[in-house]
Amino acid sequence: MQYDAARRTGTVDISGKSRRADCDWPFALTVLLLLGIGVTMVLSSSYPRAWYDPGGITGGNAAYYFVRQLVFALLGVAAMWAASLVPMRVYRRYTFLFLGLTVLLLALVPLIGVRANGARRWLGVGGLTLQPSELAKLAVILSFSLLICRFGGKMRSFRYGILPFAAILGLLVGLLILEPHFSASIILLAVGGAMLFLGGVRLGWFAAVGAAAAGGLGVLLAFFPYASSRITTWRDPFSSSSDEGYQIVQSLYSIGSGGLSGLGLGGSRQKLLYLPEEHNDFIFSVTCEELGFIGAAFILCLFTLLILRGYWIALHCRERYACLVCAGITTLLALQVFLNVAVVTNLLPCTGISLPFFSYGGTALLIQLSEMGIVLSASREGTLSGG
Repeated sequence: MQYDAARRTGTVDISGKSRRADCDWPFALTVLLLLGIGVTMVLSSSYPRAWYDPGGITGGNAAYYFVRQLVFALLGVAAMWAASLVPMRVYRRYTFLFLGLTVLLLALVPLIGVRANGARRWLGVGGLTLQPSELAKLAVILSFSLLICRFGGKMRSFRYGILPFAAILGLLVGLLILEPHFSASIILLAVGGAMLFLGGVRLGWFAAVGAAAAGGLGVLLAFFPYASSRITTWRDPFSSSSDEGYQIVQSLYSIGSGGLSGLGLGGSRQKLLYLPEEHNDFIFSVTCEELGFIGAAFILCLFTLLILRGYWIALHCRERYACLVCAGITTLLALQVFLNVAVVTNLLPCTGISLPFFSYGGTALLIQLSEMGIVLSASREGTLSGG
């Protein structure tokens, strides 16, 4: 009976030797397809700026950003595969060690971090840069999953269901604000809230937090002119198209120029030094311009399929920890995709959130692919049934 149960869950093969099930190939192949399109779009969107910067870091090399992104993409695929081979019990065992390392790295950023665009968000490591905020997102998912499993039915109480989680979030968000990195703080709070919802926290706490957030937003708009001007720009970007609204106006021009079928790969005009961050936060705008509505819709469909498959894997996990980790990583992916697309289309105010697998950034891409590897690791420990 134990043999039959183990065989159904993929822990033994027909010869009786212990093994793990194969990874979820639909999920893995969708990740690779999105990654391939993303790296291609980095090449297409970045070469004008790279070529026009002979005295800067690119040295006039038009392929500078593409080559670096391609290298990290290959490293990321290797990291994804390696992460998929690590059993979930190992992630569970070292969760708090990873959380402690993340806190240490975040604490070092304001002290010795690399400054760019008026903020310290990176640590320099041998000519490379590491953004600890990306690690913080994964640390929240892993630590919250473990605590939820440990507390079980106690999650409905304030002592167990709120206090320890609020302490972790407060520490990480506080360190992020010191950089400052508000977009990562928003993501962290949203992912933390999603994890608590999955953990069974009373819904009344979410209502209280929502009311407090609304009050805080009101204070922010009333006493901080920068915040109120950001909202004004969002509501009517064309009223300041040469100042605060310049970036979003150029983004909308880019998206509108693509039409139904696009201008063709490499044909974007707004990337010719008109649209800022064209290969980073606003790469989806260039994608819309070059591939059109059809290409953009195809990419969003791929993201949708990946997110649905991630939740499918979570629902089929045999252990609660693996289920929560998969659901958390998938929710993080969904949040980043939605927020990035919402910003570049002016559905939401500009927040500086990158598009997974597309936006330029080596360490961020490496960590994102590692997170996909953790989901694949959980899929190896699920059932062998297809679907």
